[in-house]
Amino acid sequence: MHSDSVRFDFEERVLDNGLRVILHQDRSTPVVAVHLMYHVGSKNERPGRTGFAHLFEHLLFQGSGHVPKGEHFRLIQRAGGTLNGSTWFDRTNYFEVIPSNELDLALWLESDRMGFFDEAITQEKLDNQRGVVKNERRQSYENRPYGLAFETLLEHAYPEGHPYRHPTIGYMDDLDAASLEDVHAFFRSYYAPNNAVLVLAGDIDPDEALDRARAYFEEFPSRSVPAPPVVPRVGDERGERRAVLGDAVQVPRVYALFHAPSFNDADFEASDVLTGVLAEGKSSRLHRKLVYERQVAAEVQCFTWPLESVGMLIVVATARPGVAATDLEAEVLDVLGPVCDAGVSEDELTGARNRARRSLVSRLNSVGDRADAFADAVILRDDPEYVNRAFDRYEAVTADEVARVAANVLRPARRTVLHVVPRGADAEGRAA
Repeated sequence: MHSDSVRFDFEERVLDNGLRVILHQDRSTPVVAVHLMYHVGSKNERPGRTGFAHLFEHLLFQGSGHVPKGEHFRLIQRAGGTLNGSTWFDRTNYFEVIPSNELDLALWLESDRMGFFDEAITQEKLDNQRGVVKNERRQSYENRPYGLAFETLLEHAYPEGHPYRHPTIGYMDDLDAASLEDVHAFFRSYYAPNNAVLVLAGDIDPDEALDRARAYFEEFPSRSVPAPPVVPRVGDERGERRAVLGDAVQVPRVYALFHAPSFNDADFEASDVLTGVLAEGKSSRLHRKLVYERQVAAEVQCFTWPLESVGMLIVVATARPGVAATDLEAEVLDVLGPVCDAGVSEDELTGARNRARRSLVSRLNSVGDRADAFADAVILRDDPEYVNRAFDRYEAVTADEVARVAANVLRPARRTVLHVVPRGADAEGRAA
């Protein structure tokens, strides 16, 4: 699909208190997506309080000044809508998709959280949600096969104290240490209108929707927001890092994290296209060589994480039974080496570029998807127009650009390698 056929019109306004409002009209269905994204995530957490941004997301569903506990879910669902929240390294997002005649309900609920959450938080609610998050960590990370892999990978890829070194879920001891005063301080520091973007996408009249946003949010004053954390550059001087993690798994899995362009870097799209050449589709290099020809891997993945201040290109390969982790790593690096040295072909580039564009389109199918994309573009890039410009940027990626990025990124000095192996495995990572 050519980029000329894909454009999502929008308007941007800024309220007197600094809240940015993105208005995107789509009358195809009588629904509206309401996304409120705050520019705070796990990278903003101070030492000893990891996991706090995610814990805070949970707390915001426990009621606010005029909304009792459980009512936010009940009211939205009774109106025929859906809702949720999410936390990542750089941002925290709260969102509803509701019938368009219920827009006021969603705006009132979100504004009550922004303006009056502080009045409703109690020690009981904190203790309850701390327990919920700790149980989530146990179930989704500690007791899940390969569940601690990315946490371990980050801990070795980044130096002590780096804002992107710890997982968004946080550590158990830090969750235990979180106090009620920490909650109040975090809210006052980051949950300010001038540290957020409100996206209204769907069956709206932009002028009327803006008036409704003003009515619900403009009464809250802007506040001083802490400066973003200093994010040290991780250069070649750190060198290759390696780790082995024993886990309750049947076969080894090899992870390789390469320091790559961030979401804000001019080379981000080229690095993303590179991941498509490496592992998107049966004809991609890693799939063709490792899964089909050499049959050493059961599956392979390669992807980038679109982060504000750092970039990561990650390769994940799961071994076939009987294949050692060391042998699988050697095969992965054997495929990456020629790409690093010689780049990619025009045919590979065309296929990867086309798949990237199709993926962009599929990720923008619904008004909820578009609201999320606009919010990300504002928070991470300060550029809502990127939602539209991304198509042209991917189309413009050249083989020379991909070759240059590959030569810079896929080097030993820029990688961290992790072997997740069965507990009791031998030195090569082969199950005992």
